[in-house]
Amino acid sequence: MDQHVTTRSWSFQLREEYGHHDITPELRELIVASGIRNGLVVVQLVGSTGAITTIEYESGALADLRDALDRIAPTDAHYEHNARWGDGNGFSHLRSALMKTSYAVPVVDGSLALGTWQQVVVFNLDNRARTRNVVAVALGES
Repeated sequence: MDQHVTTRSWSFQLREEYGHHDITPELRELIVASGIRNGLVVVQLVGSTGAITTIEYESGALADLRDALDRIAPTDAHYEHNARWGDGNGFSHLRSALMKTSYAVPVVDGSLALGTWQQVVVFNLDNRARTRNVVAVALGES
């Protein structure tokens, strides 16, 4: 069996505080282009005020996640980051650290090992709209 490594990157604009984008289709295209049958896709959001995770990509689950983030790290709380830098996005750094900026998904028989209602989603958590850059690496055997 041959080993393959394929890297891709994407950029897209997301609105402030909770802009989101389902990148599952792009990851599926990467699997096809890479030719791997079994392996792993690792995806990284570049930046410290965004996050990447899996969730059912529907309005109810997205609203529930935002509500949880608002309770855990409210936008209007006191943050030392804001006191030091004055940019008002301390909450977004905290949310990013809690949610994380990378995710790994196994590839089994040429498909992402995701549940029926599970998608890989990128979030912009910053207090301003951002162009978000994502890098993904597919590695495995054909």
